[in-house]
Amino acid sequence: MSYQVNNLIRDLKAVSNPEKAKILSGFFKSGKGQYGEGDIFLGIYVPIQKDIAKNYEQLNLKDLEFLLESKIHEYRLVALFILVSKFKKGDNKIREIIYKFYLKNVKGINNWDLIDTSAPKIIGEWLKEKPKDVLYKFANSNNLWKKRIAIISTLTFIRNKNFEDTLKISEILLQDKHDLIHKAVGWMLREMGKKDEPVLIKFLNKHATKMPRTMLRYSIEKFNKETRKYYLCLK
Repeated sequence: MSYQVNNLIRDLKAVSNPEKAKILSGFFKSGKGQYGEGDIFLGIYVPIQKDIAKNYEQLNLKDLEFLLESKIHEYRLVALFILVSKFKKGDNKIREIIYKFYLKNVKGINNWDLIDTSAPKIIGEWLKEKPKDVLYKFANSNNLWKKRIAIISTLTFIRNKNFEDTLKISEILLQDKHDLIHKAVGWMLREMGKKDEPVLIKFLNKHATKMPRTMLRYSIEKFNKETRKYYLCLK
């Protein structure tokens, strides 16, 4: 562990909040048998973490790997803030290195905020004009977080009005049992609908009766009251 990582850890611990940590532990379901089991929180607000991350963007990948292997949630989140910044500022060679590093360390990217913060900005950006096989591999895996990475990464494609992979991965995850996948898929479908409502309506007309209710509710949030009522009555 380098002295820079030691300094980063010192800075994070200096702004830790035990009361906030207790709240976050419950919010992110870190109890036994829950999806975030084993996660440890320092209780630091996200804007503060972002400010601290800006001071350590020089950390190398070995340092970031150390942070991503930690059980402390904020260490991993700050590492991802730094990775996203490095990716954004880097040339194509650096971006490829960071993309591969992300996949190598995906085990540490294991809660919804960690994924939502980073997957579209690294995985989605890198794969924008490239084959997307890894997303389908993740979507068909038995790993909750890989499945969430698969669908959330497509947010980048949606913003570029490319909906094909969002639609295909949503179909793969349509019968998934986990609430976090229902929310993620519904969210991406809603974002797609904001860009092209007829595409979303076509998807819903085909799948609404089979969609988990949470997924459906998320996907139709931007519709008017009558349209939302119509689709909810199909369930």
